[in-house]
Amino acid sequence: MDLKPEAGTRRRGAELENAILSAAWAELTENGYSAFTFESIAARAGTSRPVLYRRWKDRDQLMLAAIDRERLRNPIEVPDTGNLRDDIVMLMQRVNLARAGFAALMSAQLTDYFRATGKTLFTELKRLLRTGPQGGAGAMDLILGHAAARGELDPSVLDARTIELPATLMRYEMLIEQKRLPDSVIEEIVDDIWMPLLRAKGALL
Repeated sequence: MDLKPEAGTRRRGAELENAILSAAWAELTENGYSAFTFESIAARAGTSRPVLYRRWKDRDQLMLAAIDRERLRNPIEVPDTGNLRDDIVMLMQRVNLARAGFAALMSAQLTDYFRATGKTLFTELKRLLRTGPQGGAGAMDLILGHAAARGELDPSVLDARTIELPATLMRYEMLIEQKRLPDSVIEEIVDDIWMPLLRAKGALL
């Protein structure tokens, strides 16, 4: 995908930045991290390397910006079905639909990035699957708050590890399968593991 502007046009500000990020995303998905250079991205976007350096100090910053932009183009709507179990299942289904492709991308195209930076695939996938737009309060916080307001849940007895367990298991499955998960896997995580754990901790009222 070439994003060179028409002759006589000069892009600035958000328009130029969006063109660069689109070019960066295309370069990453088509050719991988080893070919992900400022030179190749500038050529694809129809701009110059100094323009990129004024915005991002290195290619890793630009790559993460392009990935985050793509992630935020598919926001996760927080469900409110009226009960905790269905909210969690629906949330995981929506995350699965919107984000599963990132696991396959990271496994196939970013091997050199993980080797060079020492970061782990699991940690980066956790960042990409978060549902808060800027790492703030995420969908799980909202869902638990709704359940508490309904008198369905006492969140004060839950530790962070228990709260994050459905997402942790889902990320693991995504890394193994590198594709969208069947709904049956999501339902097993919730019905066979997480809900019984909440009952055992006395969190369900």
